[in-house]
Amino acid sequence: MSTPTPRQIPDRLASPLARRLKSWEALLLAVAIAIFIANSIASPYFLDPWNLSDASFNFTEKAMIAFAMAMLIIAGDIDLSVASIIALCSTVMGVAMMAGAPVWVLVGLGLGTGLLCGAFNGLLVAGMGLPSIVVTIGTMSLFRGISYIVLGDGAFTGYPSDFSWFGQGYVWWVFSVELALFAALAVMFGLLLHGTSFGRTVYAIGNNATAARFSGIRVDRVRFILFLLTGVMSGLAAVCLTSRLGSTRPSIATGFELEVVTMVVLGGVNILGGSGSIPGVVIAALVMGLVTFGLGLLNVPGIVMSIIVGLLLIGVIALPRLWAMWRK
Repeated sequence: MSTPTPRQIPDRLASPLARRLKSWEALLLAVAIAIFIANSIASPYFLDPWNLSDASFNFTEKAMIAFAMAMLIIAGDIDLSVASIIALCSTVMGVAMMAGAPVWVLVGLGLGTGLLCGAFNGLLVAGMGLPSIVVTIGTMSLFRGISYIVLGDGAFTGYPSDFSWFGQGYVWWVFSVELALFAALAVMFGLLLHGTSFGRTVYAIGNNATAARFSGIRVDRVRFILFLLTGVMSGLAAVCLTSRLGSTRPSIATGFELEVVTMVVLGGVNILGGSGSIPGVVIAALVMGLVTFGLGLLNVPGIVMSIIVGLLLIGVIALPRLWAMWRK
């Protein structure tokens, strides 16, 4: 007599703890812990509190954008112009700084320029119905091109000492201003996506925009707001990055868009939209920060880090498909 096959309990009927242990976020957290231990063994300087504080600069500015980008991708869109928005915001701040503007004006111009860039993208995508990937590839060249026209091969330097607080200051001990902003924004975007009706509409649009439209959701308005959020977060990243570097160049933040998208997808956000979480993006940011900082301590060249980031993006996108093929 054959032994009966035990019944499999569907994931939706499993306990909340069991579901969390099987989640992508739990796997990422385990990976982050493993990388932390490996870095601790590989370099004697890794566990120094100030070195760990410096490690946060590898991901905080990109993570600020990644929170907004996650919501945008969940809704079925994408913004590849975020790095160029940073360049344009930094250029506008540099022009104002050369004209003698105070710090609060510089910050306002950085955020305002990001908002306008996001509004421009949102108008083309949500207002005119153009594909977001095509629009933002175009504005990626447009925004950075304006920076090159203004600066050429030059740079703006000599920012006020008070302005350096945003990118180089500390709120307490080894906790930088950028790290505090990262934590505050993680909570804010987590509540926005997972605890409000606006967040539920984002998921609904990503799963089926047509059905969402027929159910009464103002789809184009929500998409426009998401582009505004992405633009503002790019402006905030520009303020922090320009403050930390103390200068503006047209090549600033080159390659940020790849790392932001990698961070979002690594965090479990479906590149096709409809699913994902902010906690996943937070853990993915920590993973990428630990990887790049650990490789830096081992004197791994920057080009090798870029290769690793590219392979990471391809691997994360291909992993679900490979897993499905293996289970057949």
